[in-house]
Amino acid sequence: MARTTLYRALIFTLLFTLWVVLSGLLDAFHLTLGVISCGLVTWLSGDFLFSDRSSSLAVRFRQSIRMISYCGWLLWQIVLANIQVFRLAFGPKSDLQPQIVRFQTNLQTDFEKFLLANSITLTPGTVTIKILGDTFYVHAISDTAAAGLDGTMENKISAIFASPSTKAMTEV
Repeated sequence: MARTTLYRALIFTLLFTLWVVLSGLLDAFHLTLGVISCGLVTWLSGDFLFSDRSSSLAVRFRQSIRMISYCGWLLWQIVLANIQVFRLAFGPKSDLQPQIVRFQTNLQTDFEKFLLANSITLTPGTVTIKILGDTFYVHAISDTAAAGLDGTMENKISAIFASPSTKAMTEV
């Protein structure tokens, strides 16, 4: 019970810190709104973020640091994908080659798969359209976008949570 409370306190602290950083408003109204919002989210989904409570807080801290690093890398990939989509929008229409890409993932937990699916969808030119077990179906706007599904993102997510990952990708 005490460990659950500790994890919920950690989740609340992470969410509230993110709230303060992103809002940039430190007045009483906004801080109170942040406490209420973060408290509600922690209460509703606290088990989702850290469903496996066997890891120590030190391990979770290292995972949090790796997650921050991953978010920086993902932000850069989003910028690069935006440039590619911009080129597609103003380039020859023959460069557009929409396709569905199917691949198997070796990510273990639902949270890891959730993170991968959202990372793919956040990257312009690709949208995760379905996940069936360990099989992902992704719409890619071009061959270049499809080639970006080479397993790098999955490997980086796997490294956050220290689970081994390999990737086999096939086109539907």
